[in-house]
Amino acid sequence: MTKLFNDPSSFMEDMLDGFLDANARYVVGVPGGVVRATETPQGKAAVVVGGGSGHYPAFCGVVGRGFADGAVVGNIFTSPSADDAASVARAADNGGGVLLTTGNYAGDVMNFGLAVQKLRSEGIDARYLAVTDDIASAPKDQIAKRRGIAGDFTVFRCASAAADSGYDMDGVERVGIAANDATRTLGVAFDGCTMPGAADPLFTVAQGTMDLGLGIHGEPGVSSHAMPTASELAELLVDGVLAEKPAGSGNRIAVILNGLGRTKYEELFVVWSGAAARLRDAGYTIVDPEVGELVTSLDMAGCSLTVMWLDDELERLWTSPADTPAYRKGIVDADAGQRRSSDAVAAVDDDTLPESDESSRGCGTFVAASLKALAERMADAEDELGRIDAVAGDGDHGRGMVKGTAAGSKAADEAVSRRGGAGSVLAAAGSAWAAKAGGTSGVLWGAALTAIGNRLGNKGTPDDRAVAEALRAGYDALTSLGGAALGDKTMLDAFDPFVGAIEKSVAGGNEWRTAWTDAVVVARTAADDTAELRPRVGRARPLAEKSVGTPDAGAISLAMCVATVAELFTTRGLRS
Repeated sequence: MTKLFNDPSSFMEDMLDGFLDANARYVVGVPGGVVRATETPQGKAAVVVGGGSGHYPAFCGVVGRGFADGAVVGNIFTSPSADDAASVARAADNGGGVLLTTGNYAGDVMNFGLAVQKLRSEGIDARYLAVTDDIASAPKDQIAKRRGIAGDFTVFRCASAAADSGYDMDGVERVGIAANDATRTLGVAFDGCTMPGAADPLFTVAQGTMDLGLGIHGEPGVSSHAMPTASELAELLVDGVLAEKPAGSGNRIAVILNGLGRTKYEELFVVWSGAAARLRDAGYTIVDPEVGELVTSLDMAGCSLTVMWLDDELERLWTSPADTPAYRKGIVDADAGQRRSSDAVAAVDDDTLPESDESSRGCGTFVAASLKALAERMADAEDELGRIDAVAGDGDHGRGMVKGTAAGSKAADEAVSRRGGAGSVLAAAGSAWAAKAGGTSGVLWGAALTAIGNRLGNKGTPDDRAVAEALRAGYDALTSLGGAALGDKTMLDAFDPFVGAIEKSVAGGNEWRTAWTDAVVVARTAADDTAELRPRVGRARPLAEKSVGTPDAGAISLAMCVATVAELFTTRGLRS
C-alpha cells in the first residue's frame, strides 16, 4: 500500500513540491502543473500532456527536450481542471500553438476540451487528442470509446518529438493521430493499488488469479483468469495485441512492456524474454523496446504490453533523442534557451463582481451557508463515497467531493464578503469547485452551480418558479457538457427526478423549500436505484457488469447534498 504521506488531501501538492526541487534543471512549476525550465524557440509548436497523478513517470516526468513542453498535474487519478490545463498550455505556448493530449477518460476529455475552447478564444491555436489504445475497454468497432493506458507514452512521445523537430501544429496533430491509430495495449493486474491514507486497496484479486484488462486509474480488470507462468502471460499479451494489428501496417514495431508500480523489473524481464521471442517468431522487427515503469498506477501489481506499428516517420520520431527527468535517449544538443520564471503565467482574474441588491446578497449568504454544510457533509462521507466509486471506477469520488465543496465554500464566503449576490456567489463557488476538484464531477458541479447562479441573478429574491427554473438550468448544463443521459448510471439519474419533483410541487402551489424537502426522498430513492443500472458512458463502462448491484457514487453524493441543504430549512432554521 501507499505508506508515505503527510496529509492525504495534499499528497499531490506535496509530491509536486519535491519533484520540482529534484528536477529543477528540467522543469519549473506554473499554476496547474509544470513546463520546461528553459524557453523554447519562438513559433515552436508545443505539446502539453496531462491527467491525474499516480502514474509517474507519466505525466510530469516526461517534460523536457524531445518530449513534452508541459504537463498538467491533477489530483491522484483525477482529471485536472480546465483552468489548470489552460494555464499550463499558456505557459508552454510560444506562438506556434499547443496540442493538449491525455488518455480517453471522461473527466480529461471534458476539462481539456473546455481548456481548448478557452485558449482558442484567446487567440491560441489549441488542439486536443485523446489516446485510445486499451483493447480490453471496448470492441474494435468502438475504438473511439477505448481508454488510454500505457499507449499514452508512444503517442505523447511521437507527437512531442515532431514538435521538437520543427513540425507545425497541423503536422504535430497529424503525427499524434497516426501514432494513436497505430498503438494497441493489453494489460493485467495481480493486485490493486491503495490511495494515500486509505486502509484498503481499490480492488483485490483473488489468490492464484489475475485480472485481464485493467485501467490505470486503479480500476480492476474486465475478467478474471488463473495466474499464468511468465511464458503463458507473454503469450496471452502478445497474441491479444497482435490480433488487433491495424490494417495496412508493416512488420516494424515499437514495443513497451510496462510495469504498473509494484512488479519488479526482474519479473518484467522474464516476461519480456518470452514476449520478444513470440513477436519475432511472428515476423516482427522490434525497434528500441522499453521494459520498465513508464505509466504506473500507484502501487498496483501488474503489467501491460503496448505495440505501436511503425512507418518511416513514426520510427524516426520514436528513436529520436530525448532528455527529461524520467526518460532519456540518445544525445540531445546543448540547450541555449533562457530559463523561465516560475511566474511565467499570470492568472486572468476580474476582481469586479456584478452589482447586487440587499435581497440578493441575503440569498448569497444562504448559498454560502449551504456550501459550508455541504463541505462538512462530504468530509464525513469521503470514505464511503470512495468505497462505492472503487467498485467500477478509481475510488477518487469522495476525495474529489471533499476538495470541491471545501473550495466552493471558501470561494462563496469570499464572494459574500465582497457583497456578491446569489448569482455571483454561485458562480464563484462553481469556478472554485471545478478548479480544485477536477475530474468529471468537478467540472459538472461547477457548470451546474454557474448555470443556477446565472438564472437566479444578483437582483431581488427569486420566487418559487425561478428556483425551479434555475435547478432545471443546472441540470441542462450537465447534460450539454457531459453528454450523458438518463439511465447512463450517473448523477443525472438522481438529479433529474429531484428537479422534476420540485417543478411539479411548485406548479401545484407549494413553496420551493417545501418542494425541495419533499423531493429529497425522490433523489435518495433514485440514487439507490442506480444500483440496477449498467454504465453506458465514461470510464466505468468497461466494468459495467461489476457495477450492477452498487449505486453510482455521483448519484449518491448528489442525494446527500440536496438532503443537507434541506436540513438547513429545518434543523438549523436557515431560510433564504
